[in-house]
Amino acid sequence: MPPRDSWQGTFLVALVLCLVCSAIVSTAAVVLKDWQDANKALDKKKNVLLAAGLCEKNASAEEIDATFDEVIVRKFLDLDTGEVFAADAEDLPIDPETYDAKKAAKDPSQQKPVQPEGALPGIADREPFAEFYEIQEGGELQGYVLPIYGKGLWSTLYGFIALEADKETVKGITYYEHKETPGLGGEVDNANWQALWPGKKIYAEDGEVSLGVVKGKAAADDAYGVDGLSGATITSNGVDDMVKYWLGPTAFGKYLAQH
Repeated sequence: MPPRDSWQGTFLVALVLCLVCSAIVSTAAVVLKDWQDANKALDKKKNVLLAAGLCEKNASAEEIDATFDEVIVRKFLDLDTGEVFAADAEDLPIDPETYDAKKAAKDPSQQKPVQPEGALPGIADREPFAEFYEIQEGGELQGYVLPIYGKGLWSTLYGFIALEADKETVKGITYYEHKETPGLGGEVDNANWQALWPGKKIYAEDGEVSLGVVKGKAAADDAYGVDGLSGATITSNGVDDMVKYWLGPTAFGKYLAQH
């Protein structure tokens, strides 16, 4: 072994320190990613339950996991064919544990064009499969929770809309990711605004999606309209567009009409 004061000794010490630090950083990165992934999965479960009114915002991780496992059934919809798969179905063409709809929508080998063109302004392509959820309590179907997303003013908003078992009535709505302006478009997170959605009807007699966000305040007898977000016309329009698209015939509408 070279003397401690030689250049070889200094190099060896530096090399050992680099290897030790590299191992520590690599281990921390793996642990941190696992922690981030677990938190992301928990937040997704929480927002599914919030949309359906099945948990409080301050619910613990244990409460969220227990409620989700008890009443939520994962499903996947082939957005091209309308075919529905259980998450554990052997013929499901994707891996339900690793499938990422957001990444799939940006992957040229998987993405499909939004139809009709312009139905989701600012977004040209979508994922091939959409994960959604059935609410089952005591063996009875109590409703659905569907993913929705679309462009606002500054960002893409990602959320969930829950429907009653009749598939005609809104149960709730929530957003879990966006970068809209606080106090303006960011008011999609406001509990008072979200409270305007439950009970609203979705489809008109002709089957068209009539549920949407209106300019200003909705009339008291408006069964379909929700108040617009004050000072946030573009975000309001974005919410209106995404609700109409995802509940429409080229997304979940066909499935809802058949089941």
